[in-house]
Amino acid sequence: MITTTTPKFLNSKGSTFHQELKKRVNDYFIETRKSMTGNFGLYFKAVLFWSVYVALYVHVLFFTPPTWVAILECLLMGGLTAGIGFNVMHDGGHGSFSKSKFWNYIAAFSVNALGASAIMWNNKHNIIHHTYTNIDGVDDDIEIKPMLRMCTTQKKYFIHRFQHIYVWFLYTLLLLVWVFESDYRKYFSRKVGIVPIKKMSIFEHFAFWIAKIGYAFMMIVLPVYMVGFLPWLVGFLIIAMTAGFILSVVFQLAHTVEETAFPVPSEDINKIENEWAIHQVETTANFATKNKLISWLVGGLNFQIEHHLFPKISHIHYPAISKIIKQTCQEYGIKYIEYRKMRHAIVSHASHLKRMGRA
Repeated sequence: MITTTTPKFLNSKGSTFHQELKKRVNDYFIETRKSMTGNFGLYFKAVLFWSVYVALYVHVLFFTPPTWVAILECLLMGGLTAGIGFNVMHDGGHGSFSKSKFWNYIAAFSVNALGASAIMWNNKHNIIHHTYTNIDGVDDDIEIKPMLRMCTTQKKYFIHRFQHIYVWFLYTLLLLVWVFESDYRKYFSRKVGIVPIKKMSIFEHFAFWIAKIGYAFMMIVLPVYMVGFLPWLVGFLIIAMTAGFILSVVFQLAHTVEETAFPVPSEDINKIENEWAIHQVETTANFATKNKLISWLVGGLNFQIEHHLFPKISHIHYPAISKIIKQTCQEYGIKYIEYRKMRHAIVSHASHLKRMGRA
């Protein structure tokens, strides 16, 4: 059954898991006297990523480098687009980048400079995805129909037998679809899937259009004027498709692998039996958590369980609180899904898609 209204979490077994987990994590921050938000290392990374991105933009646009250099710079800009999204915008959007509301706002709205709308992202990600993770019909992140079938409640087509093969190309299109189609569809329909978007203020309407117009000028109009249509098109597609691929892979490894659950609300009362926190653990997976380079590059999103349980805690603290969460899960008999290597998670994701194409 595909739900057509947002379900509620029942906690039919009266679990105290979430209550106990919050207490233990809060105790950790009290004992260590650490802030739950970012630190100098995160702020330095934000400045570094943005500085390199702007420098590459200026160089490729105004200094006419050789073609092979321009291609490499566009590839790097694509990677930085994803990196800024993971490390700066994501923490800012959750209010965990800084203690300052102003700097959280600036960090969150940095996604506008990369083409996407911070307002639409907040509705899609913070309000819906973080509440109704992996629930078909509600979680927009698994709604890639009809090209992909992510769970058994979604309709199967013959082409899905090959989805584990062609999915990698589709992932390169994420940012293009997000920037040029998805944001506008949500804006004009006033919905994310079945969930209405809260009424936007005049400022939010203004911010949406200013951001879109500004991005179009900086990434389309000005580059076409400076370098011509064909060089712009090639460069823009390299940037957008590189970013789209990286973003998609990291997002999907966190939720659509062989062991993650896709809970279906009860038909009669439209409720999920588990409490919200247990639901988050069962629908989420970690990968490569011992790899410090991957953790640094993806903004701790390889600690997806920790992020979904405590989205208002900056990702810089995930390695520490993961030990608390893993221990608590073990005590409560809740499966903590983790892949030691990133490649293991990729294989599991492909296997899941293959099974969904044939099940």
